Amino acid sequence: MQSNFTTLDWIIFFSYFLVLILTTVVLSQTRVKTSREYFTGGNAMPMFAVAISVLATSQSAATFLGGPESSYKGDLTFLGFYVSAFLAVIFVAKILVPKFYEVNAITVYEYLEYRYDESSKRYAGMMFLVGRLFASGARLYIGALAISMILFSDIEVTHMIISISILMLGALGYTYFGGVKSVIFSDILQAITYVGAGIAVLVYLYYSLDSDLSSIISTLNANNKLNVINFSFTGTFNVWTLFVGFFLLNIAAYGLDQDMTQRVLTCKNKKEGERSLIYSLIFTIPVVMMFLAIGLLLYLFYNPEISGFKGACIDQNVDGQSVTIFMLYILNEMPEGLRGLVTVGAVAAALSSSNSVLSAMSSVAIEDIYRPYASKEKSEAHFLKASRFMVVIFALLLSLMALLSYYWQQYTQLDLLSFALGVMAFAYAPLLGVYGAAIFTKRGSAEMLPYALLGGFLTVLISQPYIIGKLLDYKVDYSIMMLAGTLVAFLMMMTGSQNEQQSNR
Repeated sequence: MQSNFTTLDWIIFFSYFLVLILTTVVLSQTRVKTSREYFTGGNAMPMFAVAISVLATSQSAATFLGGPESSYKGDLTFLGFYVSAFLAVIFVAKILVPKFYEVNAITVYEYLEYRYDESSKRYAGMMFLVGRLFASGARLYIGALAISMILFSDIEVTHMIISISILMLGALGYTYFGGVKSVIFSDILQAITYVGAGIAVLVYLYYSLDSDLSSIISTLNANNKLNVINFSFTGTFNVWTLFVGFFLLNIAAYGLDQDMTQRVLTCKNKKEGERSLIYSLIFTIPVVMMFLAIGLLLYLFYNPEISGFKGACIDQNVDGQSVTIFMLYILNEMPEGLRGLVTVGAVAAALSSSNSVLSAMSSVAIEDIYRPYASKEKSEAHFLKASRFMVVIFALLLSLMALLSYYWQQYTQLDLLSFALGVMAFAYAPLLGVYGAAIFTKRGSAEMLPYALLGGFLTVLISQPYIIGKLLDYKVDYSIMMLAGTLVAFLMMMTGSQNEQQSNR
């Protein structure tokens, strides 16, 4: 199909990439001499810059397009997720972050080396890498899907490869030269871009309805679209799930996932690290509310018979592909210029999560897996080159995983958005159990740790719909799955005995 882009849209699109190139050149001027500086920014990053970077990392093209979809099809109960996230962030900031700073960690898995032995961080790091490769590869695919639909109005394989390349080359440019310091400052640019695009859409959509705010609110309320907390025990964001499953998920995401926590470890000290994490969530909530508000206004726009407002008919299929309601609006309703701006916003959201994962995966591969085996005679210049080399390798692997996800989606009925968000449970649950034993008890051992990780992983695997669902005709709740995987790993660690050196730590 022909692209819906006009000349003005293309000017905005290419201007954005010109800014990306210029900022990449500027940020690459900083001389990096060691792998520690490459992965921690020399522990000199400003607190608020880190907070915005964590915000940008937690968002993605899936959030950019999926947030409006959530409120369009449902209500505002997704905000309940951030109630559990806030509690989890407080826990991570006060309990986990100080522990990581005490051992001067580059990666969060180095704490396990301190508690047990060198092999412990290696096993934990490998579990992170496998889970993150699948999850971030799927997220990259989702971002490329959006870019391809907007730029080319289809998802032909050639256009998908172009879209994947656009996102990965942009992420690679920042990460390769300047390391995490470049990533953090580029995240600020991406956050400003996609938040600005969201604000522009919200304002344009509001005036498109040709109504006043009080009428909009009363109509939404009459259609049960403003519910925030689901006090029942049914639904995705019910109270049980929020305070058990999603609480554990957020502890792991903010505290045990190097993709997120790496930024917090770049601050000057643990106090600034703690505050950066808390501020990041404070900044995140209004951004999420903005995208949910877009979804609510789209509900009114595409249901004029309910709202009585000016609107349009709806068909969420474009070129035979089902698309989100926000993407449908971008493709069919947005005027020139604004369409280009929103496309840039989607690219920025995808880039903010892509560049961060390259740095995180490289740091784990080098510091937790390669360095312990490398000759002690190797110089820091060698490890810096190795770090950059691994950034390129992971860029290729993630691109291949995104392409695999494309074919996976074509030949199966798998919901890749759910897959991208849920696959890290395979790593999160066992890591939570292992860290629970390492931090809150004096038990556990290096010998038992890989078995505990495997036990937690298998528990989550068995709980999947395609295993226990088919065997027992029963769907395991996400909260039960996370809790069970965490408990199995924790209890297995508790059976391990420690030597005297470990027990004194």
